[in-house]
Amino acid sequence: MDKRIASLADATAEVGDGATVMIGGFGGSGAPIELIHALIDRFLATGSPTGLTVINNNAGNGHVGIAAMIEQGMVARMICSFPRSADPVVFTDRYQAGRIALELVPQGTLAERIRAGGAGIPAFYTPTGFGTDLAEGKPVAEFDGRPYVQERWLKADVALIKAETGDHLGNLTYRMAARNFAPLMAMAATRTIVQVSHVVAPGGIDPEAVITPGIFVDALVHVPDPAQEEDLNRAGARYPEVTA
Repeated sequence: MDKRIASLADATAEVGDGATVMIGGFGGSGAPIELIHALIDRFLATGSPTGLTVINNNAGNGHVGIAAMIEQGMVARMICSFPRSADPVVFTDRYQAGRIALELVPQGTLAERIRAGGAGIPAFYTPTGFGTDLAEGKPVAEFDGRPYVQERWLKADVALIKAETGDHLGNLTYRMAARNFAPLMAMAATRTIVQVSHVVAPGGIDPEAVITPGIFVDALVHVPDPAQEEDLNRAGARYPEVTA
């Protein structure tokens, strides 16, 4: 099945109000900026989607990408490991005002919860977080004389991810560290939407090099020159651009 979609707007058209959205990226590395901004464009035009739960490594920086989603009031809840990173002013202001909820998850636990969601594993046990506020209210069991905290899987309605190369069937490769959470999120979401820098015909990717098989991909949109979050923030960019 050909997974190619004509435009970013078409690719994100089915993200609904109240959806849980996984967004790839480790800071700006692997962040699907164009897909995120297309979702913001739709919100500004129609008032939807809103009330989103966003799952990401961090809570955005500056005034672009995830931070711009939060600034527009689209996000009701963040599930992340690093709500405070380089320039988290948007999330911080809204959180302190009680306008956004936060579920803080240790980074390794976050990755494993997403992996469990994709693998169909409802819960697992980890020693991480035991004895801290993060374990409050969670079941604890002892294995080999050590206490472990039960953590539940994470699944999503939609995953927005960025890949380096994809073929028409949705098979993907990634560029170095931009791979990060993307393969796990593709497996854990009901619908996976991918922006790719290069599109090739089936057979154009060595099967041994495929990281995410096309069975986990629903929509593929070509973005040949993707923006980098750090570059945008160094330039003082805001999305949408504020004009006089």
